[in-house]
Amino acid sequence: MFEKRRFRNFLIYVQDFIQDDPKTWKDFDPMSRNMQDLYDHFGLDKNTQDFVGHALALYRDDDYLVEPAVKTINRIKLYSDSLARYGKSPYLYPMYGLGELPQGFARLSAIYGGTYMLDKPIDEIVYDASGKVVGVRSGEEVAKCKQVYCDPTYVPDKVRIKGKVIRCICLLDHPIANTKDALSTQIIIPQKQVGRKSDIYVSLISSTHQVSAKGWFIGMVSTTVETDNPEAEIKPGLDLLGTIAQKFVCVSDYYEPTDDGLQSQVFISESYDATTHFETTCLDVLNIFKRGTGEDFDFSKIKQELGDEEQ
Repeated sequence: MFEKRRFRNFLIYVQDFIQDDPKTWKDFDPMSRNMQDLYDHFGLDKNTQDFVGHALALYRDDDYLVEPAVKTINRIKLYSDSLARYGKSPYLYPMYGLGELPQGFARLSAIYGGTYMLDKPIDEIVYDASGKVVGVRSGEEVAKCKQVYCDPTYVPDKVRIKGKVIRCICLLDHPIANTKDALSTQIIIPQKQVGRKSDIYVSLISSTHQVSAKGWFIGMVSTTVETDNPEAEIKPGLDLLGTIAQKFVCVSDYYEPTDDGLQSQVFISESYDATTHFETTCLDVLNIFKRGTGEDFDFSKIKQELGDEEQ
């Protein structure tokens, strides 16, 4: 009862917070004090702290606790604003699966004069004598360019292993228990709740998203590998799914670039990590954009008509 009241007071503070208006900071300076200080200020216990940091702010570890509180406050506000805007969930998922995202990019690229070549093998990235990229070779053909944007699989000599990820894709004929029969679900199990250094991620999608037959569900459980028995590490997530009709397990390396690409003009993304909400992927895209263009991405230039609203 008392913890709920303290948590409510914390959420009210976050909701009322305006970064450019010090009056809304009340008696706490989030610019100079860290997030652990803010938790202590409201008397939140460790379980609530785990929930806020990992399920709302979407952090993967606890390094954020010693960073200025304003960063986490803004991440929580983003979660809250997203939830208020779209109803039951702060997350969006494309109809027909994630493959629609690159398709959308291809269409937009075509509008602006871009050329898409599907199923075209890449045999070599071509550099000049100074190590700067000048083209991409496929067979006997070379497409000339000034920059290349790619994932780690195209440039194994320019990436290093950052860790391993285990993913388990599961076929179910029922929704996850205790979710009010939700047709889509996102669950984050904070690391400390299961005695780990990394969170466990559970997601569930269904025919609502046109990715499975009616009555069937696709679940995925993933985490960063910490032991020699990766499948045992995701057991808490698998247990949440209940009876599994069939599952497919994959353990893979994930990579990060060894340099920022400014000299070679080859800009490399990181591999997908264990998260199922794609927050880290979005941040990686913004990072690549800044490296490639020299400036931050300006969201104010994006306008999308949503009914009678303009966002």
